[in-house]
Amino acid sequence: MKPGHTGWRHLVHSTRYSLKGLKAAWRHESAFRQELALCVLLLPLAWWVGQGPVEWVLLVGSCLLVLVVELINSAIESVVDRIGPEHHELSGRAKDLGSAAVMVSLALAGLTWLLLAGQKLFG
Repeated sequence: MKPGHTGWRHLVHSTRYSLKGLKAAWRHESAFRQELALCVLLLPLAWWVGQGPVEWVLLVGSCLLVLVVELINSAIESVVDRIGPEHHELSGRAKDLGSAAVMVSLALAGLTWLLLAGQKLFG
């Protein structure tokens, strides 16, 4: 934390940096835009699919988790690309691990939606 940035001032600066990050993700990351569009489509369905607050949180949370992991993956990719364009085994591994994290979060979201929507439709 920078000196003098405490309390409300810290909150204001942190919020500004977070919004700047979301804007950068929207502008530069097509995967983030696609996942956000999917979330926007699915979130209204969560009210219908979810039978109670716990199921609603699971549905919404699984969508938000995908966005969180995508943001972290994009940050990793940006840092690796900043280091240099040449291929390095560790740089490739870092990018692959970030991509794998996104895939796992998508699988979790898909499983959550499949099970809860299946229960609603066929249960």
